[in-house]
Amino acid sequence: MNLTLKIWRQAGPNDKGGLHTYQVADISADMSFLEMLDVLNEQLNEKGEEPVAFDSDCREGICGMCSLMINGEAHGPEVTTTCQLHMRSFKDGDTITIEPWRAEPFPVVKDLIVDRSAFDRIIQSGGFISANTGSAPEANSVPAPRDKAMRAFNVATCIGCGACVAACPNGSASLFVGAKITHLGELPQGQPERWSRVVDMVGQHDHEGFGGCTNIGECAAACPKEIPLDVISQLNKDLRTALKNGH
Repeated sequence: MNLTLKIWRQAGPNDKGGLHTYQVADISADMSFLEMLDVLNEQLNEKGEEPVAFDSDCREGICGMCSLMINGEAHGPEVTTTCQLHMRSFKDGDTITIEPWRAEPFPVVKDLIVDRSAFDRIIQSGGFISANTGSAPEANSVPAPRDKAMRAFNVATCIGCGACVAACPNGSASLFVGAKITHLGELPQGQPERWSRVVDMVGQHDHEGFGGCTNIGECAAACPKEIPLDVISQLNKDLRTALKNGH
């Protein structure tokens, strides 16, 4: 298929960016979206032009690095990561607009690459448990109810890609924070820091400049791991309890 690509180009964080138009031809429907961008970059290299900078790592839908706005949708038209999006989702002759995540806490580094270290700082503020060092404990020494263990496992699939932030009109990271709070809060190992964790992580979320949640639901709709909205309810419930108890 032949496609017209409108791609955001920006030389650096302090430079003015804009959309540039490119043509690519003979794109296979079986290519992934990133493979299509690889083809474009090969063409640009052959012409002596600067290739388009974009993030990718595992290309298996695990790491969350390949995060793009495609035609105004986080990760594109399918509920998956950009690297698992295939060109069969588009038609011959389509025009595809490709932009970086749209969120102030995710500043553009270059072209389609953004700095998502704000997520790292949120995790550093409380997304952990305390455990003694040494040999691994016996697996069944701390039993967990199956329903809680399964819920923790399901929300732990969050890969921190930032689609929830990019899709949210408020630029909120509440789905991301809620997933981490719920994951650790459901397990016995997460109880010692449970209340300080939620206060510290929400405080860091706000400090980074993320917006507030107004329950629009765009975050859950865009999430490639289908994290449910109820983790935000759990986040708010834990936060209220923690503040009520003086944490």
